[in-house]
Amino acid sequence: MADGRNGTQPIVRVQGVTRVYRVDSRQIPALRGVDLQIGAGRVVALRGRSGSGKTTLLNCIGGLDRPTSGQVWFEGREVTRLPDRDWVRLRRHRIGFVFQSQVLLPTYSARENVDLMLRLAGVSRRERQRRTEEVLTLMGLARWMEHRTFELSGGQQQRVAIARAIAPRPSLILADEPTGELDSATGQQILTLFRHIAVREGTTILIATHDPAVDVFADEVYYLQDGRIVGCEESGSAA
Repeated sequence: MADGRNGTQPIVRVQGVTRVYRVDSRQIPALRGVDLQIGAGRVVALRGRSGSGKTTLLNCIGGLDRPTSGQVWFEGREVTRLPDRDWVRLRRHRIGFVFQSQVLLPTYSARENVDLMLRLAGVSRRERQRRTEEVLTLMGLARWMEHRTFELSGGQQQRVAIARAIAPRPSLILADEPTGELDSATGQQILTLFRHIAVREGTTILIATHDPAVDVFADEVYYLQDGRIVGCEESGSAA
């Protein structure tokens, strides 16, 4: 089994996970017995070509998909077959998501997009205001808080998405191709922010990507091919 390498209790543990999709009479395996452990406070990359199983594995860890077989643990709790209502609570409080295409409300301001996430998490108005300003400032968006998201650049929109994801102080962020629609310079800025968040907030960040630029910023890089982990490298992650 691949290990979290910082010697701490793993925040995520995946054991023997398979995922098979049925299309008409065919069975299409997306994951083929994946074992993985991720230590708390790490930046970890899942790298591979399209179709290698990266997104499927991310979705099985975050409860957006269910494994066909195998088990997933999160924060020491076996979560593979949790009811949907329990997954909703985890995703509001303990697990944040960042996607390739920013799922933002375009007519809401940057502030309102972040505030909504905190409101769903049951945070008080005063704390919502304080935390919203804190995370948008952390993302370098202090001057753009009142701008509606359709008025922002792609990189700025991705920063709003990250601010929204970290606002409830989750212990884990799952990022699916977060730099896929950005130019290389903006993508590196986003990866630098992820590194900063891991250090400042103590958040574990798991990134599914085909972008080799992530290797410099990650503590570990796992390589997927045909639904299997075929290698792992430790990185001299950028500070």
